[in-house]
Amino acid sequence: MVKPMSQGKEQLQQQPIRQEKIEGTLTEKGVKIAKKQRIEELKAKGYGIEENGGLLLNFYEALHLLDKGLILVKDAEGGEIGFQQLLQVAEKTDENAWAKYLVYRDLRSRGYVVREGFGMGVDFRVYERGGYGKDTAKYLILSLQEGRPITMEELTQIVRQCQSLKKELILAVMSRRGEIVYYSVSQLTLP
Repeated sequence: MVKPMSQGKEQLQQQPIRQEKIEGTLTEKGVKIAKKQRIEELKAKGYGIEENGGLLLNFYEALHLLDKGLILVKDAEGGEIGFQQLLQVAEKTDENAWAKYLVYRDLRSRGYVVREGFGMGVDFRVYERGGYGKDTAKYLILSLQEGRPITMEELTQIVRQCQSLKKELILAVMSRRGEIVYYSVSQLTLP
C-alpha cells in the first residue's frame, strides 16, 4: 500500500527533535558539568567557570538552564533534582538567590551574556550583545529588592569602585511582584 505524501509529512512534523540534556551534579557551590564536549558549548555561551576538569555553574545559571530544559541536575546518589529543590539549596547559601535568578533570567532573555560579579557588592557583569569574548563587560549590576534598603554610603562606595573600573553601574530593582526595573547610576560632580 502506498501512503499519500501529505500523511508522511504530518508524521515527520509530529516527531519532536530531541536534544540530549546536559547532565550535571549538584555540589555545595553549584552544579558541575563533566562531559567535555558539552563544556565547550556552555562556555562559548558565557556559562560557568572551569574547575577541576569540569565546568561549575552558579546556582542562578543552573536554575536558568534547568528552567529552559537544557540540563538535568542529579544529586550525589544519582537522583534527579527539580527546580524547586535546586532553588532551596541555592537559598541556603544565598538568601537573595531568587532575586538574583530573576535578574539573571531577565538579562539573558534580553540577549545579554551575564557573568558573576567581582564582589564589592556587584552581583553581575553584563556584556554588550555580541561582545562576549571580544570586549570586557560594559555594565555592572547590583540587584536590590523593594523593601530591602541599601545605605547611601554603601551605594557611593560601589559607584566609586565601578567608576574606577570604567564600568557603568546599573541597579536592578525587583518589586514585590517580581517585576524588574533598571536604573543607571553615576556620580554627579559639580564644577
